[in-house]
Amino acid sequence: MRDFHSPGRSAVFAAEGMCATSHPFGARIAIETLQAGGNAADAAIASAVAMGLCEPHMTGIGGDCFVLLKPAGEDRLYGLNGSGRAPAGLSAAALRAEGLEALPGRSPQAVTVPGAVDAFDHLSRRWGRLGLADCLAPAIHYAEAGVPIAPRVAFDWATIGPGHFWGPGAEVLRAHGRAPRPGTLFQLPAQAAALRRIAAEGRDGFYTGPVAEDMVAALRAVGGPHTLDDFAATRCDEVEPVAGSYRGAELWELPPNGQGAAAILLAQMLEHFDLADLDPLGPERVHLEAEATKLAYDARNRFIADPSRVDVPTDRLIAKATAERLAADIRPDALLADPAPLVESVHRDTIYLVVVDGEGMAVSLIYSLFHGFGSGIVSERYNILLHSRGAGFTLEEGHPNEARPGHRPMHTIIPAFLKTELGEWMPFGVMGGAYQATGHARFVSNLVDYGLDLQSAIDGPRAFWDDGTLKIERGYDDATRQALIALGHRIAVPEIPIGGAQAIRIRKDGVLEGASDPRKDGCALGY
Repeated sequence: MRDFHSPGRSAVFAAEGMCATSHPFGARIAIETLQAGGNAADAAIASAVAMGLCEPHMTGIGGDCFVLLKPAGEDRLYGLNGSGRAPAGLSAAALRAEGLEALPGRSPQAVTVPGAVDAFDHLSRRWGRLGLADCLAPAIHYAEAGVPIAPRVAFDWATIGPGHFWGPGAEVLRAHGRAPRPGTLFQLPAQAAALRRIAAEGRDGFYTGPVAEDMVAALRAVGGPHTLDDFAATRCDEVEPVAGSYRGAELWELPPNGQGAAAILLAQMLEHFDLADLDPLGPERVHLEAEATKLAYDARNRFIADPSRVDVPTDRLIAKATAERLAADIRPDALLADPAPLVESVHRDTIYLVVVDGEGMAVSLIYSLFHGFGSGIVSERYNILLHSRGAGFTLEEGHPNEARPGHRPMHTIIPAFLKTELGEWMPFGVMGGAYQATGHARFVSNLVDYGLDLQSAIDGPRAFWDDGTLKIERGYDDATRQALIALGHRIAVPEIPIGGAQAIRIRKDGVLEGASDPRKDGCALGY
């Protein structure tokens, strides 16, 4: 139980339905959808699409999503890969010939075809109850009426600036200047028209016809190779989730092209150390986590790619034997050499939400534009902001994750579930770009090793080894920082907090326990 003398927030408990998101409008929309007769799939769609107006720098219909879903009455998970593919005209060789060593995020070549809308349509038809028109109604309303900018959104927006936006419709976002102040009303009425087409026609209202023509025209205008055929061919995939264990608990993730396998590998490495005997905020734990992160992320960068096009050794990555071999290289008193630097980009911005309904359906959904405001390319007629997910490709010739036509890039966004030793299901997610795999392992360790409640497991300070630097949030004390420096770590306090998280525990008695990260503007709501 938290210290009520200290500022903080309590976990939320409810019995009939719950949502946790990074913006309060998103949580409220999900609850209202449940109360209107929708199930968790409907509520997740309604909340997610509206979040493109609430946190426009993080997500939107020009992006990708991934979903893990537990149906009511079933003790198993289903996975949905809503990430788009590179256009047929993309050429890594041509980009290398231009002298590029990495695919720039602010470029049309970084725009893979957005996959989220097709995934939402599939999710609605396969598991929903209300239909897309009802699910999209809140987003249509807020696109026209506007959403007051929340404090964390304003903080993040100020780090990006108006020069990021380009393409035929860029002025709609440039008009806000460097950043809107908290409380400023943000509207995208042109996007409401696109949402109405999707509501009426399903995925075809986005991938064919006027909306697709608008996006393709915007991309072609700035040098993109995209065609209407690329958009019309886009389809999500149902995929089989993968799992690993951590001291009796099961960590469930989606398979590649996401980095879920890296989260499992990292957690299973940490299982070889007695973390429960260490101070949860002490240097020893931070060091072990940082060293395991180096090894897990090096494996991720070498092997994770589009498994429908190349051979990805997923079974080997999540095998206990692999984790044991790698963990043997970690020393508590010394640093491993840094792995080869990552050439492709890793994303910083996304939204995660989790919904559980009264019948027991649970949805873990993550949805992103990759970088802040994605590629910055805005279409003219419908003002759709296109993501930059293709920057997750590498231009290294012959690499499994090389940018190739029709391939999906390596993704960092990963929804998850934890199944406890008691058999309780717990959908959760950790935002924060590359941090997510480390964040999953830390969240699980906070629960399993230290017995923290959900909210405390999310609230605690974070550390993240990232490209040679150990980022330490201000919640750690000076003694911990100095001990890590003495070990040889290069320390930095990040300007922006490390990630964000949401989670819901489905208890054996049917009561729902929800938590949402105070690093964001959101909350958990239930009824």
